Amino acid sequence: MAVRRTDSITSFVIIISIWEITVRFFHISPFKFPGPGEVGVALWELGASGALFDHMVASLYRVTWGYYLAVATAVPMGLLLGSWYGARKIFNPLIQFLRPISPLAWIPVALIWFGIGDRPAIFLIFLSAFFPMVVFTMSGVQGVRRTYLRVADNFGLTGMERYLKVVLPAAMPEIVVGLRITLGTAWLVIVAAEMIAVKSGLGYLIVDARNALRMDRVIAGMIVIGIIGLCLDWLIRQLENIPYVQWSRRRR
Repeated sequence: MAVRRTDSITSFVIIISIWEITVRFFHISPFKFPGPGEVGVALWELGASGALFDHMVASLYRVTWGYYLAVATAVPMGLLLGSWYGARKIFNPLIQFLRPISPLAWIPVALIWFGIGDRPAIFLIFLSAFFPMVVFTMSGVQGVRRTYLRVADNFGLTGMERYLKVVLPAAMPEIVVGLRITLGTAWLVIVAAEMIAVKSGLGYLIVDARNALRMDRVIAGMIVIGIIGLCLDWLIRQLENIPYVQWSRRRR
């Protein structure tokens, strides 16, 4: 673990060094592409004024609501469709039709339905996570070994008990992968949605800085987005330590 952290720090140091050398060597104007020093000052200004914290909280609030709503509805639906052929035959074509449509294509619809504010952004986050999460969960259920199901039948497990003790634990590795991927997608979409649908959040911060010709703040916002994305990915990866997930992966 210590070696990985050292490698990560070294990579960032190298990137920043190349960035600084490139800006200085080619004499690039700060108005076009500011160096690490200018961006660091911009980060300090945003942090000291409290604006950066407010925008971060706004973005995380929207992602949290949209993502949790998606997971809360997509996982049960995926469990149902994965184990019930009749329902899968009816609804799967519709899901596969809607899934490839970019959530950003729904922005005009979201604005008409919900107006300006948090709700259209939350709706877009929900869409970005819902359909992929249904597919991942459904795939996980369909991949459950028939041996497990026969054992469950032998022990007389039916209904909800069968789902909670056999199907869900066996499908957990696929579900966790879905949670990780959809969270990353949700974080990408919220930034784009905030550039159009709301007047707060990190996406709005970047647009506002662009309009003010503050490229240092634009890049500062991009860096914060990347850092938060890394933190969210690290948090969701902790689900891989769940005993059910580790056990199921070893059995596959």
